[in-house]
Amino acid sequence: MFALFASIILLAQEEEVAHTNEKEDLYPHLNELIVGAIAFAVLFFFIWKWVLPKVNALLEERRQKIQGSLEEAEKAKQEAEQLLVRYESQLRDARGEANRIIEEARKTADSMRKDLLTRAEEESRQVVARAQEEIRAERDRAFEELRTSIGELSVELAGRVVGETLTKDRHMKLVDSYISEVAGKGNGKRGS
Repeated sequence: MFALFASIILLAQEEEVAHTNEKEDLYPHLNELIVGAIAFAVLFFFIWKWVLPKVNALLEERRQKIQGSLEEAEKAKQEAEQLLVRYESQLRDARGEANRIIEEARKTADSMRKDLLTRAEEESRQVVARAQEEIRAERDRAFEELRTSIGELSVELAGRVVGETLTKDRHMKLVDSYISEVAGKGNGKRGS
């Protein structure tokens, strides 16, 4: 078929060369119009039947591929946004948890410090109380030893001075009264 069109075009060109200088050659002749219309119709039919469907199929395939890529990109964008929201939420939660842990540690440290101070104060009070109790006990013990020594010395001295021996009951009464008198003077009080 292509050969037929080529031979028609060659014949048309040979005739054209012969008549190039005439006024009628300015407009196309009827046989040229017919050949051009037939060639256009054949070419249009060929393009419409074989080329255009392939071009349309390629364009549709390309459109579907681009559409698929756009959908995948949109899906990936949504997933990335969801991941970002989730990570930001986890980060906020982690910061909140860290702040809560820090605050709990602060409270625990303050509580421990207060407990330690309270215990230290209580222990110091107990130590002071024990020391005062030991001092009192030691003073009482020394006072008793002194009372006993003074009593023995006073009995012996009284026995020498008076020249008589005292009974044990009499002796204890004298010692107690003397100690009371001495203790009264030692505390800044005057005996009567």
